[in-house]
Amino acid sequence: MIRILRTSELGSLLERRQTRLEEAEAVVRPILEDVRRRGDAALLEYCRRFDALECSGVRVPEADLRRAARSLPRAFRKAVGEASRNIRAFAGRQLPKPWSRAVAPGLRLGQVVRPLDSVAAYIPAGRYPLPSTLMMTVIPAQVAGVPRISVASPKPAPEIWGTAHLLGVRNVFQMGGAQAIAAFAFGTRSVPRADRIVGPGSVYVTAAKKLLAGEVGIDFIAGPTEILIIAAEGDPEFFAADMLAQAEHDVDASAILLTDSRPLALAVARALARRLAELPTAAIVRQALASNSAIVVVRTLAEALEVANRFAPEHLSIPDLSLLDGVRNAGSVFVGPYSPEAAGDYASGPNHVLPTGGAARIRGGLSASDYVKVISVQQLNARALGRLAPAITTLARAEGLEAHARSVEARFGA
Repeated sequence: MIRILRTSELGSLLERRQTRLEEAEAVVRPILEDVRRRGDAALLEYCRRFDALECSGVRVPEADLRRAARSLPRAFRKAVGEASRNIRAFAGRQLPKPWSRAVAPGLRLGQVVRPLDSVAAYIPAGRYPLPSTLMMTVIPAQVAGVPRISVASPKPAPEIWGTAHLLGVRNVFQMGGAQAIAAFAFGTRSVPRADRIVGPGSVYVTAAKKLLAGEVGIDFIAGPTEILIIAAEGDPEFFAADMLAQAEHDVDASAILLTDSRPLALAVARALARRLAELPTAAIVRQALASNSAIVVVRTLAEALEVANRFAPEHLSIPDLSLLDGVRNAGSVFVGPYSPEAAGDYASGPNHVLPTGGAARIRGGLSASDYVKVISVQQLNARALGRLAPAITTLARAEGLEAHARSVEARFGA
């Protein structure tokens, strides 16, 4: 069911397979151009064809949102409340701070922080409704102070509509795929244009975001979800449970355990087989474990950490804080036996929209800072400008930009 490998046998396991992005780009490119050209008319055609939209428009009436919220079980509403508080608190700590200070006589520098005007969150609704992703994408935008927040999801799931209402989101649209990304990127009569589009989606959503990056801000190009666990000892049931939790997302999901203990490797493999037999999502999990997952027996935990940094996993689980200083590349780190990845997926506070496919080498997960602009501010008096003038004019003339140099000299009668 799952392979047990040595480090030398890793081979292509850590070389992520190319997603079908090139094929998907060819499919979505004409959709993007059609929505750009024809707006709502094209959007509605695609939503009826691909999303089974039966309404006359894509906007979800507020009455439907309110009705969905009333239908949610009390326990669900309570869970949304608790998770939302934790996500909101964590996002608040992530925001960059404005500052201003005199750094030299007559020279004051600083920065102001301003929210984006409009953002859009894409919430998948294929195999599962994902109200947790709605919270993870909307709440940081609210914390950042974004005045216009929109949500798109292709299916009328009460968990999505109801959670949107509980969070106070009113711009909710039943639309999916490339057409939804195009609508937010260009704006239509019924869909507001967004400055940034965030949230995971299918390969077609990902391809659309990639093609439109630059015309609209995006979070990142997402691939299949993944977890990498480092362990020397511990309860094999815990490790097996975490690997199964990741694998049930999708047949392309990846769950990898690195351990320097062969007995632990064998025990985890047995626990996986036993737990898989009673799992409702076993059909998906079985494919993910067989194709993209493995238990790898390494020589040392230092070697495991080296492999992890090379892989740059979306989720990294480590046994204790002693390894944290050595972690260079990871979307989110889970420390110790009682920090399962599922805690981060739902309720602990940090964002679960994370870089995949090795993108953790260059950035962390979605945060409140993705929804703001940090604008530098500088104020010089005549004395401060006079001190800097030789450096400014020398560098400007070295670059052949004479007017730059003269713009400074003009202030001193030159």
